[in-house]
Amino acid sequence: MSFGETPITLVGNLTDDPELKFTASGTALARFTIAVTPRTFDRASNQWKDGTTAFYRCAAWRTLAEHVAESLAKGSRVVAMGRMRQHDWTNDQGEKRSMLAVEIDDIGASVRFTTVQISSKRTDSGAPSGDPWNTGANRPEPGDEPPF
Repeated sequence: MSFGETPITLVGNLTDDPELKFTASGTALARFTIAVTPRTFDRASNQWKDGTTAFYRCAAWRTLAEHVAESLAKGSRVVAMGRMRQHDWTNDQGEKRSMLAVEIDDIGASVRFTTVQISSKRTDSGAPSGDPWNTGANRPEPGDEPPF
């Protein structure tokens, strides 16, 4: 993250399935919206109260974009970290427009209210693909007990 950028962490739910597109150069881009609703406990009524929901337009790039599109769906509860970005443009009528969006650096499923299963893509050696340091040489044999 560069100096002067605005970091943000969002905990909320996807409002729709992520939309995966590719740029003209072939770079993957996933766009999605995260709805964040604050909750407070009202001691007078002894109940939880929902606050005003905020909707954050988000974008993920490259491999992260593909993983988001393959792993997450409408309603998924996520924890996302990224940076606020301002986008400026001029519309067809010549009017200047701008909007804030979150460029996602990392995102994962929240396990606060549910469980998830994580799987990684592996090579024939058993090492996770994309991990040049893991040769799979220290994998336990089937039936071996872990050393702890």
